[in-house]
Amino acid sequence: MKVPFLDLKSQYETMKDEIHTAINQVIDKTAFAGGPFVEQFEKEFARFCNCAHAVGVGSGTDALWLPLLALGVGIGDEVITVPSTFIATAEAISFCGATPVFVDIEERTYNMNPRLLESAITQKTKAIIPVHLFGQPVDMDPIMEIARKHNLYVIEDACQAHGSEYKGNKAGSMGDAAAFSFYPGKNLGAYGEGGAVVTNNAELAKIMKMFRDHGQSQKYYHGIIGWNARLDGLQGSILSAKLRHLDRWNDARRNHAHTYTKLLSGADGVITPYEADYAKHVYHIYAIRVNDRDMLISRLAERDIFCGIHYPVPVHLQQAYSSLGLGKGSFPIAEKCAEEFVSLPMFAELTGEQVEYVAQTIKELL
Repeated sequence: MKVPFLDLKSQYETMKDEIHTAINQVIDKTAFAGGPFVEQFEKEFARFCNCAHAVGVGSGTDALWLPLLALGVGIGDEVITVPSTFIATAEAISFCGATPVFVDIEERTYNMNPRLLESAITQKTKAIIPVHLFGQPVDMDPIMEIARKHNLYVIEDACQAHGSEYKGNKAGSMGDAAAFSFYPGKNLGAYGEGGAVVTNNAELAKIMKMFRDHGQSQKYYHGIIGWNARLDGLQGSILSAKLRHLDRWNDARRNHAHTYTKLLSGADGVITPYEADYAKHVYHIYAIRVNDRDMLISRLAERDIFCGIHYPVPVHLQQAYSSLGLGKGSFPIAEKCAEEFVSLPMFAELTGEQVEYVAQTIKELL
């Protein structure tokens, strides 16, 4: 039995007619750059996230960068985040001219450890970016309390957490703004690049809409120095079609995750994901931890089971951030997890037989 890590074709086959309709209506109206289909998706996605505004942008990286810029983060500022994330989280900080400052993660949730946050705050700190890694929300209450105490902005990195919840609150609805990615493999994925920022701050949304469109509030009148970070009309229309299925897809992911966890319970040397009691995890990634990762991945591939690694090198140990001078041992929990993570096949269209085959094979190999 072959089990791919990800199978975008199987999702397309379940909604081919809807996708073709979504594409054709954009072509019929020739509304390719921004326009009505992006606006419609923005309304729908804001409603989905229980937020007042959504701003469609060109990528999840844009979605991290724009709110930082709009909130005035710049040269000389510091922004606190975690080293267990995709590098875009730190890149967005750097491209504002600010410096990323890291705190370690909790070993069970793999998210920012709130108990370490306050000690990382300095007079230069301007914002905090908690990352809802793999689809599980961060413990937000203590982070928001610390942020309010120190007058700091909070931007949720929800790029892997579409539809996840913290104490009944949708990911993205708790901070000053939140970034989402619609990279094709995400729980809500475009057919190319795409992203969105959600916020309840009308002025912030207005500034981000100007920035994504070369700083203009009306054509050829540029109030600020902006950039081209628009979401395409084709992507907006496709995302609207797919958003209608997202809750169902997330439920399927959760069912697969619970099956994996049940079948792998007690397996020698396997640590399965922990779902916090405050969280509704949407399992963008189902990552187990094992000691001999390379052996397991290689032997699973021999049996046509294909896995991934998210992320093998924490951001502070990447060559790109060597100037920060943070060597090995700086964040021991993040480093330990990075050496042990194995991301198992996870997508809504997995079959029960495939999930059982993966779990049973892992148990046999270990």
